[in-house]
Amino acid sequence: MLYEDDAVMAVDKPPGLPAVPIEGATSPSAWSVVSAALRLSRQRAFVVHRIDRFSSGILLFAKTEADRDTLVRQFLAHTPVREYLAVVRGRLAAGEGTLVHHFRREGMFQKLRPESDPTAARAELRYSVERPLLGASLVRLRLVTGLQNQIRAQFSAIGHPVIGDRKYHPAESNEGLINRVALHAVRLGFVHPRSGKSVSIESRLPADFQRLVQKLSPPARAR
Repeated sequence: MLYEDDAVMAVDKPPGLPAVPIEGATSPSAWSVVSAALRLSRQRAFVVHRIDRFSSGILLFAKTEADRDTLVRQFLAHTPVREYLAVVRGRLAAGEGTLVHHFRREGMFQKLRPESDPTAARAELRYSVERPLLGASLVRLRLVTGLQNQIRAQFSAIGHPVIGDRKYHPAESNEGLINRVALHAVRLGFVHPRSGKSVSIESRLPADFQRLVQKLSPPARAR
């Protein structure tokens, strides 16, 4: 648990744990784990937003329907600050920038579409390179919109897939340094549904992500 008060709870979701129950599956989800914990104090958990199953990091829940509705309106308006760290293949041409694409969801995938397609949704994020790595880059990014799989789909579209993302880049199934998507929800900022004050929550990088960055870091130059 990263944060809790009478209205909300934020947890640090590990990779591999789905945010919500998968239809037909009996395996746990972040929602079921949080719900079980809150049930001991006769409270409930309501889903506010989601992050990818194979990503890690901050996930926010509300404790009442009214608080959930207030927070969901913020996410629909794209006002919360949603920052991620990702390790992507290759060196990006620019140290910082904005990515804008248009996607149409087809099954479980976001398919790239032209801007003129009336069925496509706009995807936008801003990024900055935190550190160049060996054949890769550590990137900090902020979502402007919030499509499912947006970060993975956008970086795949520009030829810099997120390491470990075998869904949008099947060749990543051969990656041996990390066995999941190298994507971590590192910071979340939102307006508290009751007090109206700004809340900012941060999450440390998990051990497998830190090991990946360490393994891909260039050796220090001898002085």
